[in-house]
Amino acid sequence: MISKGAAARCAAGIVGGLMLASVGSLAFAADPGDSSGVDVKVDIAAVENGALSLTVDDTETTLTEGGSTAAYRQFTGTLPTVTVTDTRDDVPAGVFWYVTGQAGDFVGTAGQPNIPATQLGWSPADVLDGSGEVASGGEVVPASDTPTQPGNNTGLASGEDFLYLALDSADAKAAQGSWSTTADLKLKTAANVAPGSYSSLLTLSLFEDTY
Repeated sequence: MISKGAAARCAAGIVGGLMLASVGSLAFAADPGDSSGVDVKVDIAAVENGALSLTVDDTETTLTEGGSTAAYRQFTGTLPTVTVTDTRDDVPAGVFWYVTGQAGDFVGTAGQPNIPATQLGWSPADVLDGSGEVASGGEVVPASDTPTQPGNNTGLASGEDFLYLALDSADAKAAQGSWSTTADLKLKTAANVAPGSYSSLLTLSLFEDTY
């Protein structure tokens, strides 16, 4: 049932249409059931809350021979500087961030047998920035080495070894927003390792978890 108010509005519309038709000779009434669409658009700006991010100063490093003996060959180098930056305005409570490293096997360019990733170790340096809220990870030595700490002769194959970590993300951010470190790298092989060029991908990953 149409209400009196709706009927009045319809009547007003009809009158208006008639008045318009009487003034201009080119006015047309729409056919019942006609429709037209209107695109409704809006631009919504991103909320800038910053980010927790990782950067590495270089994409490669080269190991050189040093400390080899008749029983094994040894190659050492330095990890490019790794930096974690936290620009977030609001850091969640009860979380901590950490950086891990995982190496792949060393693959020869001329089809030599692979050198297992377990033969690459590292010794993380002290964190270059901060006041103790971020700590360095422990040393990991090649699998064929004597452990320097219980069970740390596993090499960097597992992806579970810390380069460094914040004990609490919010506390670290409150003290400082950026932290850098590096590590000494050591590759140990058999004395009769096949000569030639080898390469391995060492993946550095930044995570944040609850504690």
